[in-house]
Amino acid sequence: MQARQAQALRDMRHWLERAVIGLNLCPFAKAVHVKGQVHYAACDAAAPAEALEALGHEMDALLAEDPARRDTTLLVLTGGFADFLEFQHLEAMAQRLLRKRRLDGVLQIASFHPDFEFGDAAPDALSNFSNRAPWPTLHLLREDSVQRAVDAYPDAQAIYGANIATLERLGHEGWAALRVGRGDAPVDGEGA
Repeated sequence: MQARQAQALRDMRHWLERAVIGLNLCPFAKAVHVKGQVHYAACDAAAPAEALEALGHEMDALLAEDPARRDTTLLVLTGGFADFLEFQHLEAMAQRLLRKRRLDGVLQIASFHPDFEFGDAAPDALSNFSNRAPWPTLHLLREDSVQRAVDAYPDAQAIYGANIATLERLGHEGWAALRVGRGDAPVDGEGA
């Protein structure tokens, strides 16, 4: 594996542990992480067709695995899609691929990007940070697992509001202090 891809996968694990789980931005993430059910895959594609091919491969691989072994996949895009608008276009194509494969209702695709912006938010709004990750990433989730998690969570609709409140309390300086950006993850064997 290329050094860039290895660093990207370390960065994404670090981000998941410190930001997503550490701040409880997704109350469902800790269980699959602790059980080792999160699969990380790196893709150095710079063109949408190559990225979609890799996504299709990861869809097949996820569905071929027992959910007890692999419940979710993060496809980390290391070769391109740094521009958020270009990434949004790729995400729209990924959603079409999901429907074309008749996997709507079986899998979901969520997205994360270093420059993620909600349509109604200012670029520096803290709410955007709930979907900001060190690398452009397409997240494959099993629909059944999402539904079980939502059913078990008392008020799943409140997660977004709770995330905004958490991020606003943390502030930009607090987010920066988490050190969950590109290249911030420690190399194995080093301290965090």
